[in-house]
Amino acid sequence: MLMNRLRKVMLLSAVPALALFVSLSAECARAQSSSQSSNQSEESVQPALTDARLRTAPDPSVGLPAQLLFGSVPVSTRSLEARKLLEQAIDQYENVELDNCLASARRASEQDPKFALAYAVWSFAARRDEPAPAAIAKANQLAAAAPAEERLLVHWMTATQSPDLLPAIQTMNDLLTKFPKNKHILYLTAEWLYFQQDYDRSRKLFEEALRLDPNFPPALNMLGYAAIETGDPDPAKAVAALRRYAELLPNQPNPQDSLGEISRYIGDDKASLEHYAAALKISPTFYTSQIGLGDTSALMGDYSRARAELDKALPLAPSNRDKLHVEFEKAMVSFWEGKPEQGRAELATLAAKAADQKDAYAQYEIGLGRAFLAKDMEEELSILDKLEAAFAHSVPGMSDTDRHTALASMLRERVRLLSLKGQRAAAGKAVEELEQLAIRTRDQIIEDCYDSARGYLLFAEGDYSGALEELGTDTQNPLVARQIVLTYEKLGDSGSAALARNRLRYLRAPTPQWYLVTQAANTESAAVQ
Repeated sequence: MLMNRLRKVMLLSAVPALALFVSLSAECARAQSSSQSSNQSEESVQPALTDARLRTAPDPSVGLPAQLLFGSVPVSTRSLEARKLLEQAIDQYENVELDNCLASARRASEQDPKFALAYAVWSFAARRDEPAPAAIAKANQLAAAAPAEERLLVHWMTATQSPDLLPAIQTMNDLLTKFPKNKHILYLTAEWLYFQQDYDRSRKLFEEALRLDPNFPPALNMLGYAAIETGDPDPAKAVAALRRYAELLPNQPNPQDSLGEISRYIGDDKASLEHYAAALKISPTFYTSQIGLGDTSALMGDYSRARAELDKALPLAPSNRDKLHVEFEKAMVSFWEGKPEQGRAELATLAAKAADQKDAYAQYEIGLGRAFLAKDMEEELSILDKLEAAFAHSVPGMSDTDRHTALASMLRERVRLLSLKGQRAAAGKAVEELEQLAIRTRDQIIEDCYDSARGYLLFAEGDYSGALEELGTDTQNPLVARQIVLTYEKLGDSGSAALARNRLRYLRAPTPQWYLVTQAANTESAAVQ
């Protein structure tokens, strides 16, 4: 499964992964665990930290030597139980069991309230759903007394959650230099790069982890996705990695779920439905596979089944945010069915519902979806105006890092629209706003939004070579990928245009952007006929 972990990345970058919210959430673990202690806000984190500090029972680890995490990373704790719990938490994180990871990391911090890395892992997992700033602060506070190796890992995990990502990049490079043969370090850094859309480098790190351990399931899972999302998609390699992943974990639903999603990307809808059904046979409450059945059915044109499958997903959704996402996907069915006015009415109702629930991620996903799917450019610009105003300042329940990325995706879409309308001065102003945001945050996703926005504007100005250079930084966005095809055609490079079209076909997903791409393709086909 990556669909829900990618929802945020899709919406913020292609949006589509931040496929939104993604809260980049923990449905996988939620489907297999009834733990209620996971998605904690800052207010619920702080009491746990305080309770841990107040424990006065004798510490059985006193006098024991310092521990080695996974036998190679020196850590400050002398508690065997705290070290084992943290190793368990990292294993759970790697296997998309985010709720269980949070619970294990918290228990490690309770076993040793001075264990900096326990708080860092806690915050690193929590960032996927509800940021844990108190855990970040505690990790940074305790890191000063930790061994250099633990301190480096703590600083990287907390730096990834900062609005300025340059320290995270620098610390990551130091980590990889220090631990070039540690599969867990390789995986964690590769996954972060993947969500920063640095697919080529992430793919190399996943492959290096597999050279160290050819049977490392988390790396096989992620390699399956990375093999599709690199500049040169390799569907055979993607499927082979995921089949090996499924062989290693035959009684787990996630490998079948991943095969279902990748099969849909490559256009094998029959296999997609079969794999999602197999995941649900293993775990009947596996939420992401139930959504997958609905989404694949919609792309196949089986709209009645799509709605029926999504209706089944609603009671399985682990949170109100996830329920809103299911309803968003169900509204999208109306567009695929050729009933856009019905879809817009459903989205308007859903937007009001998300506002009542004060869920920032849901408001963003639904709001940007409404903009993409508006009846005309003027309506879309009006929706973007309101959306940008709502996210211009700190929003409860959303980290500033995610908010900045959300703003970047809105501004990039504004540039696309204004460039299409020939309003190049207004488009240039939005590009300047994006440039300043990219400079402030040094975030790769925001920089990609800035570059591709410049590409849209340069195309409108007739500078096709310049446009191609800028657009090429964000090839995972379906709208940008289509613009690359158009740019090659303007340059008269039919061979490169054909290659770009081939890459575009592997971005097939139930998102507003893919819908717009398919509608444009249908219009072009009709014009030719």
